[in-house]
Parts: sequence; structure tokens; C-alpha cells
Amino acid sequence: MSVGPVHLILGEDSFLAERIRQSLVLAVREELPAGAELEVTTLRGSYVTVPELIDATSPSLFGEDRVVVFTRMELAGKEPTEILLKACRDVAPGIHLVIQHTGGGRQKAMVAKFRKLAQVHEANPLKPRDRPAWVTNEFRTHGVRPTPDVVHALLEGVGSDLRELASAVSQLVSDTNGEVTVATVRSYYEGVAEVSGFDIADLAVNGQTARAVASTRRALQLGMNPVALAAALSSKVGAIARLYSTRTSDYRSLAGSLGMHPFVVEKTAKVARRWSGDDVSKAVMVVAELNAEVKGQGGDPEFAIEYAVRQISELAR
Repeated sequence: MSVGPVHLILGEDSFLAERIRQSLVLAVREELPAGAELEVTTLRGSYVTVPELIDATSPSLFGEDRVVVFTRMELAGKEPTEILLKACRDVAPGIHLVIQHTGGGRQKAMVAKFRKLAQVHEANPLKPRDRPAWVTNEFRTHGVRPTPDVVHALLEGVGSDLRELASAVSQLVSDTNGEVTVATVRSYYEGVAEVSGFDIADLAVNGQTARAVASTRRALQLGMNPVALAAALSSKVGAIARLYSTRTSDYRSLAGSLGMHPFVVEKTAKVARRWSGDDVSKAVMVVAELNAEVKGQGGDPEFAIEYAVRQISELAR
């Protein structure tokens, strides 16, 4: 069955909406002939201008296939929304329109009109009773059939955030080759009270997102200073930046030039070599922003720490 030209992702859960959007782009790409390229353009409803919208929805001179994603359309102005509705009624060949809308906002009244023109995909937050089934299905997408007690232990340890649950499932399956048990889950989410900032930094730069985030939350709950945690993360990323391009095994000499212990250099160098220069640059920017935020130049320091830990761990994977 071919992918329709217009899709409405409706609901407030950003993670589910992101998943649906990715699956739609993949489905369109799979329909293309071998070697054909697919252009994906994303425009934010609150910022999109009329000329941008007209350009994005007009036929290409060279006939390339395109997916145009419109996010946060509940915040769009009246004129762009009307133009998008018109484009949905007469979609140009080779173009697929994906509209994300929470269902509220100032353009709430337009949802009914979009519904009549699009294939609708619901992205509403899950109710508590639906979460076990969702986690079970998430495991199954990785080829694992979890027992109910494993699902319960994961929900108990991670909570209700679907993005975190998905990350935890992926991490557990990867680390255990699919042999996930209650004991494995509990080993990840219990006993993190004693972790230090450097333990959390190690987890982050090794790409262990679920454990890094869980440890961060627990450490903050127990009173760890966000500034100290940011310093540990900054130190670890700085070491990665200095070592990712090295290929020597003479760690003692390298340690002398860097002012680090040889054991720390050897341990860090092995991790750093898995990083690319581009990802190292992004991680350095993340910790620079974090250090400013925890020292009073941003919003909530605890949120900033958790966000930075997640970003760095995802760069490492």
C-alpha cells in the first residue's frame, strides 16, 4: 500500500510524534527507485513564512521526491495555515506533507479541516494502563519477548517518559544480547545512590544513556551540586577531545604531557577513539553551554544537567 500524500500527526507526546514522522519518511524512501534521493524539509509552524511555505509545497524543477514536515502547526499564523490547507487539497506530484499538531493552540479550530484531508496518526500521551503493553512492544521491536515482571521492573525503575523507556530498552537489549532479566533491570536502576559525578560522566561518554540519566537523577535527588556534576562532565569531555585522535600505546609518556594519570589516559583513550571529530566538537559545545547554565546564566540547573548528560551519551552511541 503506497504512502498517502498528506499526513496529520495529532497529539501532545513529542516522542511518539517523532517516531511516527520517522516511520513516514522511511516508508516514502522505501517506495523510491533504487538510488533515488529523498529531500526532507522541516519547517516550524511558529516561524514559517508564506514564501517559505509556498516554495516548500511547489513542484520541483527537477522532479525530486520530497517530504515536507511542518512542526508545531498549532502555533502557526492564520495565513500560513490557510496556504497549507490549500496545498493539502492539491498536493504537487512527488511531495508528501507531514503536519504535526498538538490539537490545541491558536490553530485548534483548523484540526477538523486537516483531518478531512489527511491520514491521521494519533500521538497522545499514553495512559498508565497502556504503558506495559507499549514497553512490551518496544522490546519486541528489538526481537526480545520480555516477561511481565521485567516490564514492571523497568517501569518502576525508569518511570513514564517514553523516550527514556525506549532508550532503556535499547540499552538493556544491547548490553545483554537480548537476555534481559529482572535482576539485570534492577542492577541498572538500583544502587546508584553512591555514584560520583565522574561515574556519571563515564556512563555518558560510553553512550549508556539510560544508566547515565538514571544515575544523574538519583545523584541530584541526593543533593549532588549541579556545578560539581557539570565540572566532572566537562573534564571527561575535555579528556575525550584531547585523546580521540591519538593512536599511541605509550600512555605513560602521553600522561606526562597531558598532566593525567597513565591509567586514566589509557582508559579514556580507548573510549575516545570511538568518537568522531564532529561529535567531539558537538560535545564540547554542550558542556560549554552547560557550564554557563549551572552558573546562573540559564534556567533550571538540574534540567540542564540531565539534558546535557543525555545529549553527550547519545553522541557517543
